[in-house]
Amino acid sequence: QVQFVESGGGLVQPGGSLRVSCTASQSIFSTYAVAWYRQAPGKQRELVATIFSGGDRNYAGSVKGRFTISRDNVKNTVYLQMNDLKPEDTAVYYCNRPLTPIAWGQGTQVTVSS
Repeated sequence: QVQFVESGGGLVQPGGSLRVSCTASQSIFSTYAVAWYRQAPGKQRELVATIFSGGDRNYAGSVKGRFTISRDNVKNTVYLQMNDLKPEDTAVYYCNRPLTPIAWGQGTQVTVSS
């Protein structure tokens, strides 16, 4: 069964940039859409960005223009490039298949603070 491993989180100052990665245990990105989600303390998990098998992308309004989702099919990895980070972007970031979700991974913590 496919598994996702998220990595690349850390502490960054407001206005800074960070790139997080989601690596799959199988080659699936040409077949399935993959999305990044985030969950802040005390809040529900929310959808941040999606990349579809054909390459189309969608973004939540709160990150549009600041975040970019991309993928490398050879490396079985989906990336989320985050620019102009704000304190409200602080959360644990996860990836999953939005249409046929699997068990959630551990996520990667992103903290935006001065």
